[in-house]
Amino acid sequence: MTVEKLNNSKIPIIVFDKKLEQFRGKTLFPEKLAKANEILAKAGLPKTQK
Repeated sequence: MTVEKLNNSKIPIIVFDKKLEQFRGKTLFPEKLAKANEILAKAGLPKTQK
């Protein structure tokens, strides 16, 4: 793509760092995840309106 097309494009351009691939599929904060799941189990998710 040319610079002009990139500037006029509505789609953002995102570049990911390849070092982040090592974290794919890993739980980084298991304590916080467990607490969040516990809170969601008690309170539940809000109802969505259509």
